[in-house]
Amino acid sequence: MSAPSFSSFPSSFSSFPVLDPGPSKRPATPAEQSADARKKKKKKKDREEKERKGRQHKHDRAEYDSRERRTDRSKKHKEDSPYAGFDDERLKAQEDVFLRAEKASHSEQLLYFTDRKGDPLNTQYGGLYAGSVPRYYLVGGGKTILGLEHGWRVVHRGRKGVEVAVGGKRKMPGLTDSSARHLLHAPPTRRLLASSEDKYKYDEVEGFLRISSGRERKGDPSYRSITASRHDANADESESSEDEGEESSGDDSDTTPMTSLQVTLKSLEERLSADPASVPTWLSLLSHTLSTVPITSKNAPKARSEITLSILQRALSAHPQNASSKVLRLRYIKAGEETWHESKLRAEWEDALKVGGIEMWMEWLDWRIRKGEKGVEGIVEDAKRVLGAVIGDEIGMLRVLWRVAVGFRDAGYVERATALFQAQAELTYRTHPDMARQPFERQLDALEEFWESEAPRMGEANTKGVPYWTTNPIGDVTNLVSPRKAANISARERDPFRRWAASESLSDRAYQLPTRSFDGAADEDPYATILFADIRPLLVDIRSAKAKDIFRRIWLAFLGLHVPGFLATLTSLSQESTDDRWACAHLASPSHLAAIVPSEANSAARRITADAQAGVLIGREREYSNAFGPVKNWGYGVLGALEAVPGTRWTMWGPEDVADVSIDLVREVFAQCRTGDDTEWDVLSLAFEGACNLKSAVAQSKKMLASAQNSLPLWAAHARLQRLRGRLDDARKVYQTILGSSNSTSAAHRQLWWDWAEMEWLAGRPESATEVILRSTGSQGTGGIPILRAKRQLQEAITVPSTAWKEREYIMKLWTLLELLTASPESALSTLDVHLSALDPGTLPHESLVVVSLSLLYVHGIVLRNPMPPALLRERAERVIEQHPSNTIVLGMFLEAQKGQAIWGRVKTLFGEGAEAGMRDKDLSRRAAEVWLASWEKGRWEAEQERTRGGLSAAVQSERTRGSTALWQLYVQFEVRTGHVERAKKLLFRAVGECPLAKELYLLAFGPLRKAFSGRELNGWAETMAERGIRMRRGLDEALEGWTEEGGDNRAEETDTEDEIEHNARELRRLRPY
Repeated sequence: MSAPSFSSFPSSFSSFPVLDPGPSKRPATPAEQSADARKKKKKKKDREEKERKGRQHKHDRAEYDSRERRTDRSKKHKEDSPYAGFDDERLKAQEDVFLRAEKASHSEQLLYFTDRKGDPLNTQYGGLYAGSVPRYYLVGGGKTILGLEHGWRVVHRGRKGVEVAVGGKRKMPGLTDSSARHLLHAPPTRRLLASSEDKYKYDEVEGFLRISSGRERKGDPSYRSITASRHDANADESESSEDEGEESSGDDSDTTPMTSLQVTLKSLEERLSADPASVPTWLSLLSHTLSTVPITSKNAPKARSEITLSILQRALSAHPQNASSKVLRLRYIKAGEETWHESKLRAEWEDALKVGGIEMWMEWLDWRIRKGEKGVEGIVEDAKRVLGAVIGDEIGMLRVLWRVAVGFRDAGYVERATALFQAQAELTYRTHPDMARQPFERQLDALEEFWESEAPRMGEANTKGVPYWTTNPIGDVTNLVSPRKAANISARERDPFRRWAASESLSDRAYQLPTRSFDGAADEDPYATILFADIRPLLVDIRSAKAKDIFRRIWLAFLGLHVPGFLATLTSLSQESTDDRWACAHLASPSHLAAIVPSEANSAARRITADAQAGVLIGREREYSNAFGPVKNWGYGVLGALEAVPGTRWTMWGPEDVADVSIDLVREVFAQCRTGDDTEWDVLSLAFEGACNLKSAVAQSKKMLASAQNSLPLWAAHARLQRLRGRLDDARKVYQTILGSSNSTSAAHRQLWWDWAEMEWLAGRPESATEVILRSTGSQGTGGIPILRAKRQLQEAITVPSTAWKEREYIMKLWTLLELLTASPESALSTLDVHLSALDPGTLPHESLVVVSLSLLYVHGIVLRNPMPPALLRERAERVIEQHPSNTIVLGMFLEAQKGQAIWGRVKTLFGEGAEAGMRDKDLSRRAAEVWLASWEKGRWEAEQERTRGGLSAAVQSERTRGSTALWQLYVQFEVRTGHVERAKKLLFRAVGECPLAKELYLLAFGPLRKAFSGRELNGWAETMAERGIRMRRGLDEALEGWTEEGGDNRAEETDTEDEIEHNARELRRLRPY
């Protein structure tokens, strides 16, 4: 059946439905027609009246013009003017102005209008008629609202409503408003791109670049153009070529749909498509993606965790090699700690441990200690499992031993931690050679017999002269072991909670050595006496000389003597290692906290910032503290043990570094852990003595030199001690005596030659320094030829391939200093840059050599005040600090170069996170240095508090540092010293949640935060400590005997109220007039 044809049907509209006509098409009724007729008649009458008035107005105007022509002939040119109606229009405009003013005056008298006459068409059409809509005008231009007081005015009308303000002025958005923050975080919408055809795409006109707002519209008809184009004839021919040119020049447009971050992410995805096994590319993709979520934003930890899990899950499944990557596995599990359930987290850890490796096991042990499920005994069980898995890795086992000892100390078991090091030292340094050949378990059995005899052990005073420990009974040991002395507790503290916390903290620092069973203190405190069974499962068998040297350095670090860069030498993945979270506990010592965080937070408010002279305010000169602060961190070996930063006395250890160290115990460790001819260890002991007392250090150095007169490192250390004391003549005699009769070119001789030349240079004697350098090469005289010969010889010495990097550095220093003294700073830097280009950035030799370049410029321009462009040091320091942001030597010279500049604009990348900070996670030392940096410029501490608080907040949320007890102590102390006690209290609850076995965190509630806690809360706090296995030397209930809680709490509350009032008053004065 075929479809019917429409042409077969006749054209008709009868099939359409009949619809009612609309309002505009409906025929009018007779009544409506009569109304329309009356309306038309009225309109006609009004039009005739208007025309009559217009003719009358023109007649009057003509008479007025003729009268003007008769009275003033100077206006005759108006008769011939083509704009004859100009005067008429002006008069009409004047009348309109008068009418509007009259209406305005009338409207100001009325608050509202009443429309009494309705529109008759509304009833006819059932609604408003589009041709006759009544007009209403807002009173006062819409500025006033009926019912509001006279002072309130409408300042803005928008889609979201009406904005009302007092005075009629709209509040402009400030830098802290949400709209301003949105604009600051908005991605760029325009970007200037270089043209591929022309180097200068935009022509400069009067110092500005004229940039078009967008592309010109094409395709408009030619009739819309005002003037005809000169190329209309060729328009059709060139249309296709213009289209092709538009496509080719698309890349040169000044607008782009992609931001720089999107371009970077796109390029990383392309690289991963080509090489999915590239772990650095995956980590870079993760860092750039996480930069879109600020770590301090709301719900940032969970959001960043989900992003990390998504990307790393792709990475682990992208290639089989990625599944065995320790770095990716650790990042994946750390991110899962925020979102996974406990059972899933345990399963993931067990799966990751199958990969193996000490880094994986160390992270697992740290996670278990931070969980704190079974207290100290749980730490021992987990450590036994790790030691069984990494057996054979001596350095790895020493790292486990160090971590366990720190866990014991944090929980309050200081004697057990020290006993662990004592027993390991007995096995390492005082085991008889015959016993050393026995199995390890047999050695432990013999050591247990010696331990239970309670004879003097390593680290104690009466073990000198005993080469080996023995199992034979040595008679009565009561007189060999000195009893424990009572710690002096200040009696000025009346609050029992504060007094108890101070007693606990002081006892933990003073009582480090374990007691004996016959000591009276053992009866009062059972945990003070350590049995061998408590530490036997944790002892390890180390036999190599390197492992033995590392052990004694670990013991020094545990006692509080931090050697910068030493921690990075214990692992092959130094960039990914997080051991500094627990190893750098010295940063939380009282002396370091006092130096990092200012003790008087309101000192800036009392400083006078300006003077007045003859009624004119004159700003005072900016004052700065020492640019080399309390945080010391650099690569291992960049700065020697007794080597100071040129021009300063800032060494590896200073008086502030040994203030909280048990000096007697450290001295015993230096004396008893010495093995044969151990020059480097002796120099380290001299550095410690120099930090305590320079005079005693010189005396000890002379004793060492009496028995080792041929030791050049000891002579160099002795000369440096004399330089630190200011005895340059004595140091010069040492150099002249040692180097005058020797022509050797060994590394020790190179060091002495450099030390001598540097001393003469710093003393302001450049000629003597030049002569010393020439003598080091065997050249005689001071002319140009000897200088050229010396430079050539130094250049040849550097190119020797068998030379160690430290010896090459001494040669490079001599050559660069010779260039600086005989040529210019630019020539010296060019010499250094040639050798820096041959080194890999990030390596230890590269870091050491860039520090040398900055030191030369710092001494030449700032210390010696020689003429030098300031930008030379400033620009180089800015480049170096981007490569080594955690190096505090570089930071100090960077700050010196920035004095007088806009320092806080320059260093914002140091405080930033993510992409702004160079996509590198900040370690604990860098976080502490940023806190100290806020108070470097005197008087700026209060202005930098929010920036510092933001950095610390980001640090405690970062996966890199959130489990650090020292960081939490620093953050809480910062809030306490800035006066925010309640905020510090909330932080403390978070801190004990992250570090449940940290006794020092609990004691903060009884000490600095006493005002924020009531007695009832502190009693519950002490019960929590007991439940979690925190060791308390004395029960809190004993300290509270005879104390009335109500009176004490009332006094505390009154003091708290007064402090809050004073703090609020200071804040109001500081924020004035804002």
